[in-house]
Amino acid sequence: MGIVERIKELEAEYARTQKNKATEGHLGLIKAKLAKLRGELLNEENSGGKGGGEGFAVSRSGDGRIALIGFPSVGKSSLLSALTDTESEAAGYEFTTLTCIPGNLIMNGCRIQLLDLPGIIEGAAHGKGRGREVIAVARTADLILIVLDAAKEGVNRHRTILERELETVGLRLNKNPPDVTITKKKLGGIKFNAIVPLTKLGDNPQKTIENILKEYKLHNAEI
Repeated sequence: MGIVERIKELEAEYARTQKNKATEGHLGLIKAKLAKLRGELLNEENSGGKGGGEGFAVSRSGDGRIALIGFPSVGKSSLLSALTDTESEAAGYEFTTLTCIPGNLIMNGCRIQLLDLPGIIEGAAHGKGRGREVIAVARTADLILIVLDAAKEGVNRHRTILERELETVGLRLNKNPPDVTITKKKLGGIKFNAIVPLTKLGDNPQKTIENILKEYKLHNAEI
C-alpha cells in the first residue's frame, strides 16, 4: 500500500471514529500518523521521487521568500509582474503558469523573493493537479500570500478551501506554533511535564504522547 492510500485509509478511520473524551487519545494518534505520512509525501516530491516537478526547484535568494498561493486565474502572475521586474505569463484561461516563477521585490533596502506558483485546486494536499509540488515549495517560504478573486470569493469560498488544504499538510496560517519543547536523550525513556491543563489528549495525556513519539521512533526524550 502506497503513502497516498495509507493516508486515505487513516482519514476514513478518523472520520468514522466518534469524537468524545474517550476517543481523544486514539484520534490524536491517528492525526500523528497522518502528519508523518503527509510529511513523507512532500519530502518524496522534494527529493525528485515519482511525480517530481521540473521547474519547481528554485534556489532561495534575498532576505526573505514569499509564496503566492491561489486557485488558477486569480491574478498571481499579474501581481508578480506588477511588483517585480519578472514577466510571468498571464492569460484568460486556467493553468497558464505551469512551473515556479521567481521574482525579486526590493522594499526598504530588503530583497524579497516572490514565487509565482501554479494554481492549486481542492484536493491539492492529496495530489490533485500539481498540488503536492506547489505545497512542498510553499513550505519553504517565510510568508504565504493567498491571492483571491474578490469578485467571486463570496460564492467560491476559495480562502476556506486553501486554508484547509494547507493545514492538511501542517501549514497553519496566522497561528502561533504550539508551545512544546522536545529534547532528545540517549537514555531514560520519555519524561513528560505539562505546565498547562491538557484537554485534547484523552484521559492519559502522557500515554498518548508516548504513542505519538513511537510513530517517529523517539523513545528517549524530555517533553
